[in-house]
Amino acid sequence: MRETKRQFKIPEEVSTVSLVLSDAGFESFIVGGSVRDIIIGRIPKDWDIATSASPEEIQKSFPDSFYENEFGTVGVKTETLGIVEVTPYRIESGYSDARHPDKVSWGKTIEEDLARRDFTINAIALNLQPTTDDQQLIDPYDGEKDIEKKIIRTVGNPDKRFSEDALRMFRALRFASELNFAIELETQAAITKNAELLAKVSRERIRDELIKIIMSDHPALALDLAARLGILKFISPEFEKGIGMEQNQAHAYTVWEHLLRSLDHAAKKDYPLHVRLAAFFHDVGKPHTRERRNDQWTFYSHEVVGDKLTRNIFSELKFPKELTDKTRKLVRWHMFFSDPDKITLSAVRRIVRNVGPEMIWDLVNLRVCDRIGTGRPKETPFRLRKYKSMIEEVLRDPISVKQLAVDGEDVMKLSATSGGPYVGFILEILLSEVLVDPKLNSKDYLEKRIKELYSLSPEELSKLGREARANNEGEEEKEISKIREEYKVQ
Repeated sequence: MRETKRQFKIPEEVSTVSLVLSDAGFESFIVGGSVRDIIIGRIPKDWDIATSASPEEIQKSFPDSFYENEFGTVGVKTETLGIVEVTPYRIESGYSDARHPDKVSWGKTIEEDLARRDFTINAIALNLQPTTDDQQLIDPYDGEKDIEKKIIRTVGNPDKRFSEDALRMFRALRFASELNFAIELETQAAITKNAELLAKVSRERIRDELIKIIMSDHPALALDLAARLGILKFISPEFEKGIGMEQNQAHAYTVWEHLLRSLDHAAKKDYPLHVRLAAFFHDVGKPHTRERRNDQWTFYSHEVVGDKLTRNIFSELKFPKELTDKTRKLVRWHMFFSDPDKITLSAVRRIVRNVGPEMIWDLVNLRVCDRIGTGRPKETPFRLRKYKSMIEEVLRDPISVKQLAVDGEDVMKLSATSGGPYVGFILEILLSEVLVDPKLNSKDYLEKRIKELYSLSPEELSKLGREARANNEGEEEKEISKIREEYKVQ
């Protein structure tokens, strides 16, 4: 066992918890990611303490604590750090579901507790000696050396560790992306060998690890390893279809490489989760739409297919609805045409309408990630800067029925009726006109148009209303498709 004496800066409240346990006659050690992070020089997000005390003895020492789980962890409240988790030394045995121990018992030594942990970098304990200035580092598996080498390696036999808890395979990738560490070769081989055990892991837990990977500083590192080691399919097999798939002349990389590079740029810019997810998912529909035209590959309507695939994958992984909706909007509309010399202000208004004013800049940021992911060096070329100015201009214009100078009550009042589907049709027709010319959004003009429209036959009004609604919700698709075809943009 490697034991060294060191002096680390530990928050006073953590030291106090350790001192209270010591005064009560129990051993206590800071353990796990807390120790790993302070060795690296990072500020731990959470503080965990392992002790020789039982849950009942811990609670007796901390009357204001709480204990609501089957693993012995007691939450000790602190003023500035939140909750410090204090857990008895544990021994685990039997993992019939490849995820949780069948039996948990309290251990007698810190060495027994460290032996059950996943990776050497997390199997280090720090003993705060209350009577001296020394802090003893307990490191039986040379985790500190692995931290120095930037290596992720399992505690003991990797096959055994992964058969105990298959989610550890994704945790290994997550630590690689969070810490920018490499996974040791024997551990990599064991991931490939035991990959199918991940079928036993709940989709929610894989989703949680995916989110942590996506939000790390180096997400592409982990996801590329997932592909190489054969576990990408447990996120979704749809991504495997883009591996090695060549694109057109505008792209220097395959579909898969492009997604990874787009995501990495989103991480580099510290964009929020829904933008990073959209960067990773935005071209997931390309393998389903690839066709050979004019001696090059095309991917027409891949954003529409990608939207549907994103919906299905997010549903399977149990993502929350709000996050799903925001990501889907970005995936669906990421192919907005941004040439300010060819596009109209009304088309820009429709794009703002499609994603909402609150997300329009997320869409622009996704376009930048997309551009960087193709291998192009410039983040904001002149055309995109000019398009941004057009967005600024139209953000002051009405883009939804709610922003019209009239509402449904006005329609019913002027038509002297109690309502019906024609009300919505008239409002959509009015909006379609205002999207083209915002100056028309005046009460006098719109009230005049209401009377004119209501005088039409029900069939004609219905036809015009449905066309207006489709146009308002769309991107002037025919015009845009024609421009893309002409300029060979997919």
